[in-house]
Amino acid sequence: MSIYDVARLAGVSHTTVSRVLHDHPRTRESTRRRVLAAIEQTSYTPSLIARALATQRTMRMGVLVDSPVEYGPNTTLRAFEAAARRAGYAIGQFSVTDDEHAGMDDAIVDLVTQGVDGLCVIAPREASLDALRRQVPDIPAVVITSEPRDGFRAAGIDQREGARRAVTHLVELGHRRILHLAGPDSWFDARARRQGWEDALTAAGLEPIAAAQGDWTSDAGYAFGRLFEPGGATAVFAANDQMALGVVRGLSEQGLRVPDDVSVVGFDDLPDAKHFLPPLTTVRQDFAELGALAVELLLGAIERDVGVTRAAIEPRLVVRDSTGPAPR
Repeated sequence: MSIYDVARLAGVSHTTVSRVLHDHPRTRESTRRRVLAAIEQTSYTPSLIARALATQRTMRMGVLVDSPVEYGPNTTLRAFEAAARRAGYAIGQFSVTDDEHAGMDDAIVDLVTQGVDGLCVIAPREASLDALRRQVPDIPAVVITSEPRDGFRAAGIDQREGARRAVTHLVELGHRRILHLAGPDSWFDARARRQGWEDALTAAGLEPIAAAQGDWTSDAGYAFGRLFEPGGATAVFAANDQMALGVVRGLSEQGLRVPDDVSVVGFDDLPDAKHFLPPLTTVRQDFAELGALAVELLLGAIERDVGVTRAAIEPRLVVRDSTGPAPR
């Protein structure tokens, strides 16, 4: 039995069957049930060998990950791998750290020469895209980034909107002076989150204060918290949860209580964020949906589909105990 037999029995296209197989989140539940019933009835099992022979493809996707030790890129990689496997693809991976950034061109060449049908670049920084532009491999590609660039199929999470929601939440609690501990300016996500912070303050008629510079680590947050001088400030928006954790500790060592004296919001919704003291208000990113979306876009590129080439996922604000009304 082939995918076309399943599609015929379910009354859908073979593309829809493919989406169900790799668990695309935007597939209608009724359609999903119909396709799964047809798969069970036909005992259909995707065969990598058969597909490779029929399509003249390797059934492999390459993934280049910039800064894999950071939570966002690492979690995105795992989500992409899971979605690719559901679609019947094996993964070849190459990771590049700060110390190895100069070798990014070689990493792309290495992945392409392994024999892959498509390439995914998890690109939190401009250098990742620059390397892809320089190499210009004659191969379908998708970029996972919060700041899409012309010429690339791109999937991402709307970082600017997530930050805007976080800061708007603080404004609605009555906070009027909200500080921002930003991530490294070379990161797309850090720049977008800073812009979202500014957007929310401007929309509320409030003046943004110069953002402090962090490096994503709890140590940076702790240093910020230890040196925190309120000066009328009643809230802090940290660009990620790890820095927010450090901020909370630094504030507490100054005798400042969260959220009674200072409210703190993070970004990412780390698995442990709900166990911080206090549990952290933060912005959740759906990495599983991002992985599935990126695979769908890359499959479209592999199949020369001229459909959607860019897509963004909305993040969600998760309110916990680290935020409260502004103190009088």
